[in-house]
Amino acid sequence: MQDRYGRKIDYLRISITDRCNLRCRYCMPDGIEKVPMSRILTYEQILLIAEACTRIGITKFKVTGGEPLVRKGCIGFVRRLRSLPGVQQVTMTTNGILLAENAAALREAGLDAVNVSLDTADPERFRQITGGGELEKVLAGIRAAQDSRIPVKLNTVLLSGGDSEEWRDVLSLARDLSVDVRFIELMPIGFGRTLPGFSGEALLSELEREFPGMEPDTRVHGNGPARYYRIPGFPVSVGFISAIHGKFCASCNRIRLTSQGLLKPCLCYGDTVDLRPLLNRAAEDCSAGSAAAGKPAAGADAAFAESAAASGDGAEDLLTRLSGEISRAVLEKPAQHCFGRDGGVTEERGMSQIGG
Repeated sequence: MQDRYGRKIDYLRISITDRCNLRCRYCMPDGIEKVPMSRILTYEQILLIAEACTRIGITKFKVTGGEPLVRKGCIGFVRRLRSLPGVQQVTMTTNGILLAENAAALREAGLDAVNVSLDTADPERFRQITGGGELEKVLAGIRAAQDSRIPVKLNTVLLSGGDSEEWRDVLSLARDLSVDVRFIELMPIGFGRTLPGFSGEALLSELEREFPGMEPDTRVHGNGPARYYRIPGFPVSVGFISAIHGKFCASCNRIRLTSQGLLKPCLCYGDTVDLRPLLNRAAEDCSAGSAAAGKPAAGADAAFAESAAASGDGAEDLLTRLSGEISRAVLEKPAQHCFGRDGGVTEERGMSQIGG
């Protein structure tokens, strides 16, 4: 569907967990408060939301976290999400640590592509940034995804701490692995507000000086807002997501779902549409119906499965109501973010709680 500014919104980023097996400084450093599992949406609830999304024209989904692969049942969830009628694409963003052991199963489940977060190609610097992560595990995951014929892109956040030219090593690694790389400006969200980053536009200018034959690459590389370029002699494309210095709000096509059931129309602002009241009410009604029929109480996932399989009227009503709330979130999308304006950001949660 279209928002108030005529933008086509067809893409939902779904956070399935706020947990992660790394401790990146700008996202989820040590000591960060975790959301109790009792407040995380069940897979059945997320699938109902996704089904409601397809009814208003949202057909592309990105599975994120935290780190999505640390949540038990993630691969089965990807399979069920990809098989929903109307779903055109399911992709994932991961830190890559668990990708090697899961790549083949993810491909079999229908995953269309994967973005791997990698901010440095230096093993020691990687340990520093991630709180002890092993770079070789990420590289093994990338190779396993390629062996499984899953398209891979690298996501590299531009951090100015340490060697500010680490992008050279990442670019060389992307070339050697034959995967596209996207350089992303550090978002002033959560812990990212306290750390120095640097401009994607400045990096682009430096690349253009170093590779004078660079030219724009207008091919479609995914659902994101990156601007891509080709470097002579490179088998891959280089993308830039410059949210602060290269605003792309006019072409924004997404909303976000947090692991707790909050729809975010824009990353910059704290405004959300809460889907939990509808979901909780449906679970309570189903539990009450089971009790009246003399059945034992079911867990949340079982309750929703029973709800979907039972009375069509009740399930249809829930999907209609969810679609209405999702439509409201789309219509509440602001014209643009305010990352470049002091004091404009109203989002107080960290990226691990929002979803990357």
